[in-house]
Amino acid sequence: MTGILVDTSVWSLAFRKKTKNANEERIVNYLAKIIRDSLVVVIGPIRQEVLSGIPDNAKYEELREKMSVFPDRRIYTADYELAA
Repeated sequence: MTGILVDTSVWSLAFRKKTKNANEERIVNYLAKIIRDSLVVVIGPIRQEVLSGIPDNAKYEELREKMSVFPDRRIYTADYELAA
């Protein structure tokens, strides 16, 4: 399985309601493109971080459902060791 792992900070930027500067808009637009191209993958810790920032239950469920379309990339002990 190939794909692009999107970091929590990028998801948070995309979900922010405030006005974004040109660079932030470029990042959010690129995220939209890779979503349309079905390139996004998620790992459990990032999914958890994104969802844990949603205090409203209804919005949490809505976002959880929307994010369920992104496949989970399994992570193994060797992945952590390689990263270290």
